[in-house]
Amino acid sequence: MQSSMQDVPLLISQILEYGTTVHAASEVVTWTADGPRRSTYGEMGRDCKRLANALRSLGVDGDQRVATFMWNNEEHLELYLTVPAMGAVLHALNIRLFPEQLIYVANHAQDEVVVVDSSLAAPFAKLLPHLTSVRHVVVNGAVPDDVRAALAADGREVHDYRELLDAQSEEFTWPQLDETTASSMCYTSGTTGNPKGVVYSHRSNYLHAMQLCMPSGLGVRQGDRLLAVVPMFHANAWGMPYGSLLAGATLVMPDRFLQAEPLATMIAAEHCTGGAAVPTIWTDLLRHLDEHPEVDTTSMREVIVGGSACPPSLMRAFEERHDIRVLHAWGMTEMSPLGTIAVPPAGLAGEQAWSYRETQGRLSALVQARLVGPDGSVMAWDGEAVGELEVKGPWITGSYYLDDDPEKFDSGWLRTGDVGTLTPDGFLRLTDRAKDVIKSGGEWISSVDLENALMGHPKVKEASVVGVPDDRWGERPLAAIVVLEGQELTVEELRTYLADHVAKWQVPERWAFVDEVPKTSVGKFDKKVIRRSYAEGKLEVTAG
Repeated sequence: MQSSMQDVPLLISQILEYGTTVHAASEVVTWTADGPRRSTYGEMGRDCKRLANALRSLGVDGDQRVATFMWNNEEHLELYLTVPAMGAVLHALNIRLFPEQLIYVANHAQDEVVVVDSSLAAPFAKLLPHLTSVRHVVVNGAVPDDVRAALAADGREVHDYRELLDAQSEEFTWPQLDETTASSMCYTSGTTGNPKGVVYSHRSNYLHAMQLCMPSGLGVRQGDRLLAVVPMFHANAWGMPYGSLLAGATLVMPDRFLQAEPLATMIAAEHCTGGAAVPTIWTDLLRHLDEHPEVDTTSMREVIVGGSACPPSLMRAFEERHDIRVLHAWGMTEMSPLGTIAVPPAGLAGEQAWSYRETQGRLSALVQARLVGPDGSVMAWDGEAVGELEVKGPWITGSYYLDDDPEKFDSGWLRTGDVGTLTPDGFLRLTDRAKDVIKSGGEWISSVDLENALMGHPKVKEASVVGVPDDRWGERPLAAIVVLEGQELTVEELRTYLADHVAKWQVPERWAFVDEVPKTSVGKFDKKVIRRSYAEGKLEVTAG
């Protein structure tokens, strides 16, 4: 028997139309040097139709790739909605990739039109001579004549974003598309080898957005005012643009103003209720709020932290000192990215609730998971058995764009490269990346557990732990420590402190005090740089 239900495709054009009509009074607020710049969703909806007509005038009439090289702002949101809705493919370029990687991904994706923020136009112009498929550059804002000339070299056409839109009609009919066609693409951050392309579909983004709005997801709802710090070029913007339009939540876009002081100003001025960012952003904001208790954050109920493991000490400090709940989430570019979120089971409080909140969280309803041991056997969900996490589901990639990587896939499952445990009720606790776990004397040491413990020390700003060769044990941990400004800290203090938080045999013998922990383009600790610096003798290492 077949169902009697209508077969209506799940399309981003539906999200666009719904959000800009039903929630027409909600806003996108872009921060500038002069304060907030506002547009309602209703106004943005009309601009999206002008933008679609403008892109048609540039020859975008199919699934051509339209790239962005932009901060989080209103215009970037318009592109996030319009490009997929009109049948083209959005490619948000990660502005923090190395030039060689940016050139690779733009050419690999065959980007034809690129929209660039004026503040990023000069560095982007240096890449253009190497970008073989770009025909049009659209600049969001004014740029000097010499920069404009560089953008226009080699016969490329340069356009002003607002002038281009102002010349267009507000009438546009969104095409009826197959929901499985490509809507957008992101490339992995490329910590090893070239970045790899992940291509999302309309269906995957729609389902992912619905999950964000569920209480077991991010709980996005009408009336929320969300500080969207997570870059729109990072892991599908964590789905926030689409989830917010569906729910009618206002988006506060920080543009290039990502330091703690302007973020605190935005929270107070715009009465933000929530936000999303990586741990390094929240760490800096916490320090600023501690030093400036006059900042009004009473509107802020809950924020999401993801991208890398969040120290429990950071989560507790926000709640105890500022009454802001921090929810831990985990995912990957390959997963659109939401995999888990740490909403504890109902009815728990105190340390019982914290025992769940300090995990990566419970699996989302449409994410299937299994743990695979070193011998390939599937491990039990008992909270004890450790294995590599593999996942599959409707918003998880089954391949990379024009790039075979069979090592990443296992009989239809995506190998995440993360090692951990699963509880019987579906809560994931990651103990490490498979490549970062420290194999010492036949036992595994979690670098993440050591980092979390060290960052609980009141004088430690950042801590990253890697495994380094050891003649006796095979590998032993090396801790790279950033001390808070104005503080002094010794290895002996750290060893004594750590011995109260982890097994004694796990305490490192090698320590390096550094000015800053190196980070990847998306703000994660770049452990390969630390390992290389150690191997090359560039770290000043203290034994203890």
